[in-house]
This record gives sequence, C-alpha cells and structure tokens, in this order.
Amino acid sequence: MANWTDPRVAGSSRSALGVDRVASDAGLRSYMLSVYNYMASGVLLSGIVAYLFASSGMAAAVFTQPGFLKYVIIFAPLLMVFGFGAVAARGSTAAMQAMFWAFAAVMGLSLSTIFIRFSETSIATAFFATAAAFVSLSLYGYTTKKDLSGFGTFLIMGVVGLLVASLVNLFVQSSVFALAISAVGVLIFAGLTAYDTQRIKSLYFQVAGSDMVGKTAIMGALTLYLDFVNMFTFLLNLMGNRE
Repeated sequence: MANWTDPRVAGSSRSALGVDRVASDAGLRSYMLSVYNYMASGVLLSGIVAYLFASSGMAAAVFTQPGFLKYVIIFAPLLMVFGFGAVAARGSTAAMQAMFWAFAAVMGLSLSTIFIRFSETSIATAFFATAAAFVSLSLYGYTTKKDLSGFGTFLIMGVVGLLVASLVNLFVQSSVFALAISAVGVLIFAGLTAYDTQRIKSLYFQVAGSDMVGKTAIMGALTLYLDFVNMFTFLLNLMGNRE
C-alpha cells in the first residue's frame, strides 16, 4: 500500500525550513483536540440523557408500549445526520454546534433502551472496552503513514450491508444472525475509526486558515461520535448480559 504523503511537506519550500511546518503542526493539534473534545462531550451528553431518561421510567413507558413516539425518537437522529450537510453549507459554526448538541441529546433518548435491555455492568464493561479500542484505533489512524483511503469504499459497503442485514433480521428474528451482525459491526466500525481519523486529519490541510475549520471540526466529531456509538452498541449486543 502506498505511503501517505503529508500535505505540510509536499510543494512547500518554506516547510523545508520548518517555519510553516511548526505552524501547521500547532494548528493541526488544536484542530484535532477540538474534534475530540466535541466528540467526547457529545458521548457524555448522550450517556447522561440516556441514563436519566431510562431511570425516570419514561424510556420503558415509551419503548415498551405501542405508540408513534418511539419511532420518532428512533429515527430522529438519522434525519438529523442528513441535515448536518445543509447546515454546514448554509449555516454558521454556532448553528452547527447547536445542532450537534441537539443531535447528541436526541441520540441519548434513543440509546436509553440499552438500560432496559442490558445490565448496568454489561453497559459499563462494553463502554470501557469500546473507549480503549477507540483510543488505540484513532491513534493509529492519526499517526500511521499508510494511506487508509483504500479501505474506505470497502468499509462503507460494509455499513450498507449491515443495514440490509439488520432489516432482514427484523423479519427473520434469528439470534445467531444477530450475533453475526454484531460481530461484523464491531470490526467494520473499528476500521472506520482509524480510516475516519486519518481522513479528518487530512481535511484540516484543505480548510486551514479558512472559516470552514470550525465546521469541519464539528463534522469530524460527528463522524467519530457515530463510529464510537455504533462500535459500542454492536459490542454490547455481542457480549452484554440481557436483563
């Protein structure tokens, strides 16, 4: 596989003197720190909302009884993800921030079902295992010199396959098939964590110095947030003890 070329070095005579490189290194560190701060804060907000919604008894009332509201909560995060592109194109960075926090809160409502289905010990174990894997994989994606873009198409196709398989299993209701989907899901989103981290890092050099840096950081945080949450839920479905 071809080595990844650092845009800070290619085509810049001043980078050879180390002037622009030092500046871009500092800018990149600040940018990536912003991405991780947004992402971690979003996960924390979702966790708090999920726990409070479940512990209040409202999650059980909504998700275990017939009604339209549970479908609104389940599908609202997906609709909001599609809306991020429009906000990024026309809205301000502040609007992007507000939408990100709103998304994290709504996602928390959707995730509250895990407290109904799984023991708190299982949830905690899966969360810390996911956190450890995420840090390792994201660090690899950030530091590796290998170009991971070749895996992108394969991984995205894998996500589409997971969606199709999950829809099929809604009708088949096979526990074995569900475990297989969860195992594959963990692997796919583990790969996406490394791939997306490298892609987010590379995007910085395309927007550095423009007013798109803030928006790009939020979009990067959203991407890593989705990688983390999906890896966590698939791992929980695979290994968790059900209530």
